[in-house]
Amino acid sequence: MQDVIDILKARGLLEAVTDPALQQKLCAGPVTLYGGFDPTSSSLQIGNLAAIMVLAHFQRCGHKVIALVGGATGMIGDPSGKSDERSLLSAEEVARNAVGIRENLSRFLDFNHPSAPAMLVNNHDWMKQFTFVDFLRDVGKHFRLGAMLAKESVKARLNSEAGMSFAEFSYQLLQAYDFLHLYDKFGCALQVGGSDQWGNITAGIDLVRKLRGADAYGATFPLVCDSAGRKFGKSEGNDVYLDSAKTSCYDFYQFFFRVEDADVGRLLRVFTFLPLAEIESLEA
Repeated sequence: MQDVIDILKARGLLEAVTDPALQQKLCAGPVTLYGGFDPTSSSLQIGNLAAIMVLAHFQRCGHKVIALVGGATGMIGDPSGKSDERSLLSAEEVARNAVGIRENLSRFLDFNHPSAPAMLVNNHDWMKQFTFVDFLRDVGKHFRLGAMLAKESVKARLNSEAGMSFAEFSYQLLQAYDFLHLYDKFGCALQVGGSDQWGNITAGIDLVRKLRGADAYGATFPLVCDSAGRKFGKSEGNDVYLDSAKTSCYDFYQFFFRVEDADVGRLLRVFTFLPLAEIESLEA
């Protein structure tokens, strides 16, 4: 199989892995992996496109990819990398947004691949089975406060002026259970996400190991930032959507046309499938 880790490294789409053995495992045969998307809008945006490209590279190398829409977690909001609590969405808003996200993903991921079709799942489908007491008993008891408080995303928020709500603090439990559920149902052994997801990813790995005695892995990619060093994202005020109803084709083109020359090579590696030799030629 093609070495997807080397491909991601060469394209600036790999920051860290939880275990060096992951590369050998990926070269040995198909691995099922997942990446998550918050349904905070009816369209994904440029910040999400790096995650989509990572999944696409895995699929092109023969692995089985799962795109998870956070229908349940999206109603709480991931505190990672955020200085303030997100606005809460209703179940109806999340359901509407999930439809648009599938359309976005279908342009990059092959849901009809003959041997390894991509899958789209919604964590509300399994989270809705839990009562609060059941979740605390079946999942919460396997987490220790010391480890949860030590997560960088948690420490940053606790030290901020805004602080952190209990709902946000519980987010890592929900995402960890997603990993366990996907492991049980699909044999999913790898989660990918932005560098700000490290704490959530390792929480899921720990849960799979504790409850199933199985190896699970994580891989993160660098967050793609604009020329001012701000992460591309809806809450950062510099959003560029993948849906032309939200960002016109003209504005989408102009956004990339205005990129600083020094950033062009980096963004071509991240956001396109152009051969590296062609990108190097364009840089020269």
